[in-house]
Amino acid sequence: MEKINVGGQAVIEGVMMRAPRAMAIAVRRPTGEIVVKKEEMIPLSERYPIVKLPIVRGAVALFHSLIMGVTALNFSANEAIVEEDGEEKQELSTWAMAGTMAFAFGFGILLFFIMPLYLTKLLVPVIGDSNIVFNLVDGVIRVAVFLLYIWLISRMKDIQRVFQYHGAEHKSIFAFEAGEELTVENVRKYSCLHPRCGTSFLLIVMVVSIVIFSLIPKLWPFYLKAAARIVFLPLIAGVSYEFLKWSAKNDNSPLVKMIIAPGLALQRLTTREPDDSQLEVAIRSMEEALAVNAGYRDDRLVI
Repeated sequence: MEKINVGGQAVIEGVMMRAPRAMAIAVRRPTGEIVVKKEEMIPLSERYPIVKLPIVRGAVALFHSLIMGVTALNFSANEAIVEEDGEEKQELSTWAMAGTMAFAFGFGILLFFIMPLYLTKLLVPVIGDSNIVFNLVDGVIRVAVFLLYIWLISRMKDIQRVFQYHGAEHKSIFAFEAGEELTVENVRKYSCLHPRCGTSFLLIVMVVSIVIFSLIPKLWPFYLKAAARIVFLPLIAGVSYEFLKWSAKNDNSPLVKMIIAPGLALQRLTTREPDDSQLEVAIRSMEEALAVNAGYRDDRLVI
């Protein structure tokens, strides 16, 4: 059987793993019990052939990942956090989840795309009228805001624990890709830094956006520039996805290793060394996802 691509996401006290045709979320409750939510997932490309097209598949994968990520976080919060009266929290309704996603997406656009554009606009008297310089400054500010944001949240105690599960996720995926039996002892020896990590993907998005946004005329008014940045987001996601897919397949090349080095370095902020109990959760999530996937093979990249 050919290898399949598996990806995942750290959640509250747990890990979500995704195989091409399955998803599993494993969460450790305060009692120590590991609870699992798993389901088979029909790839969108089977229902909509257009999703297989380059660029398009990347944009779709990004938004699909956002939906699945919020679902996984909702489940983990419900299972891992107990109210003071001992009762578990109720899961969010569909509308509440949609509202949460809309707020998070809007906040991200405002922080990483609109605010850098506004700050660059204020610097025009200093940087001059060059379109190239304008977009470079805009891009540098965007990357700086992104790095500062990552650094700030990495200082939060609760987030650091999520980052430990992030490390456990990566180690488990490495062990699976190496064909090793999924035991704590085998998984523990692998790195927390993985070339297909979503952190690396986001850094690629920041860099690709510099190039794509250079297509927007500098003379456009602010509101048109801001709207164009939102319109271009699917294209940026698609191009970034294709680059990540290419680099993942060629990560033994010295040139590719040099290109992906900044993304791996950034993961030192978003991952922490997990303990054995966290590795157990990641392994359980992986095993459940693979069991549901049942050997289905697909070359679709999972982030």
